[in-house]
Amino acid sequence: MNPHAALIRDIPDFPKPGVVFKDITPLLRDAAALRDVIGALAGTVRGERVDVIAAIESRGFIFGAALATALGAGFVPIRKPGKLPARTVGVDYALEYGTDRLEIHADAFAPGARVVLIDDVLATGGTLLAAKDLIKAVGGELVAATVVIELAFLDGRRRWGDGAPLHALWRY
Repeated sequence: MNPHAALIRDIPDFPKPGVVFKDITPLLRDAAALRDVIGALAGTVRGERVDVIAAIESRGFIFGAALATALGAGFVPIRKPGKLPARTVGVDYALEYGTDRLEIHADAFAPGARVVLIDDVLATGGTLLAAKDLIKAVGGELVAATVVIELAFLDGRRRWGDGAPLHALWRY
């Protein structure tokens, strides 16, 4: 059970009609809750050798940088197009309310770097799958993926498939 459930609020019809957005900003402003979340995220990969945390723009960055610090790992951003200054590799993908594109630096990882992927929410799985493909495309070895919230009713986990484990702190 989510001990901080009251700190995650529903915002109906955002970013478009029919979508109920899980807003984590109340959770982020609560220092004890944020500390608990980072500790729980670290717990999902305890015992694994992790070289790098790769996080998806933008809310994933909040958790990713803190998790990298907690685990003594590096941090690599996965961003929207045109945001990274060096040569990039990109992938287009579908998400629950349209299409988008993610990019990563072509030299983001040393060959064989052990990577944990993090984002705030798993919905239909498109964003996480695109990031998984990017990590592999630039030579990272995906150890695990972890999200704070999984919207289980959207069945994104089914799309994840075999391979690296996928962890979620809380399921709705």
